[in-house]
Amino acid sequence: MKQRLHHILYTCIVVVTLWAAPTDVRAQFDAHFNHYWTLQGYYHPAAVGLTENQLAFYGAYSMQLLGFKHAPRTMLFGVDMPFTLLKRQHAVGVSFFNEGIGLFRNQLIRGQYAYRMKLGRGRLGIGLQAGALQVSFDPTGINLGDETDDEAFPATTQKGAAVDVGVGVHYMQARWYAALSAQHLTAPRLSLGENSHLKVNPIIYLTGGYNIPTRRPLLSIQTMAQLQSDFTHTRLDVTGRLLYTYRSNTFGGGLTYSPSTSLTIDLAATIRHITVGYAYEWYTSKIGVANGSHELVMRYTVDLSLFKKSRALHKSVRIL
Repeated sequence: MKQRLHHILYTCIVVVTLWAAPTDVRAQFDAHFNHYWTLQGYYHPAAVGLTENQLAFYGAYSMQLLGFKHAPRTMLFGVDMPFTLLKRQHAVGVSFFNEGIGLFRNQLIRGQYAYRMKLGRGRLGIGLQAGALQVSFDPTGINLGDETDDEAFPATTQKGAAVDVGVGVHYMQARWYAALSAQHLTAPRLSLGENSHLKVNPIIYLTGGYNIPTRRPLLSIQTMAQLQSDFTHTRLDVTGRLLYTYRSNTFGGGLTYSPSTSLTIDLAATIRHITVGYAYEWYTSKIGVANGSHELVMRYTVDLSLFKKSRALHKSVRIL
């Protein structure tokens, strides 16, 4: 909750300070998605192409802090796939991120690459990503009263862009996985107008999960956690989910707790190659249950063997 309110307050503070005097303003750029286990590629470049022999399309849309004017609206879309080259396992992906927060719009388009190898009883992935980050500011929503010609505020939309780079590692075995990544390593500095600048802080992500089988073969327990920090703001999410699997279909739901921030309930279903998930995040402050956040996530996979002459079947690892 503190991070989401930070985004709203950030809008107000930047409007006042960014153009009141020449200055550099630091900001945390990334959005938080409740289905972080489904959208691993957003946080970890080494997690692209995890589904063997499958082309994966994924997307998410989030409406946060309902009832608040200029509250964040976030969209993510991406595609990734594994491939073999020179008898080595690789994966590539591309994603587009767009978020509107008040008078600001943050956008990021990036390409991702991962190299995979066997290590012990699992697979190790080493990933790299690079892209272009853009922040724009639309001043038409500023109400200056009678001071419409105040030179301290811009009269037209201001945009700034910079190169963005990230790296990470991902390790997965049959029942568990762990991933570590560092985003915005170049600490992008964007110019908004002649005298104002916005600097995006580097941020690290640490994610892990473990699947616990039960005495009932159709039921399993999924435990996960994610830590994110830019060394100024830190968030921890701890998740527990119950999965029911019948043939190629999986249905699940669970709870995520973020200390001092929120409690989230999620539901998801995978029917053959299509996954659909929904989450509602309730902030544990006095903001109210009705002013939480809605999130919808979708994932669709296509068997790459359909594009080949040989249509041999391959076992795939599904992540709900």
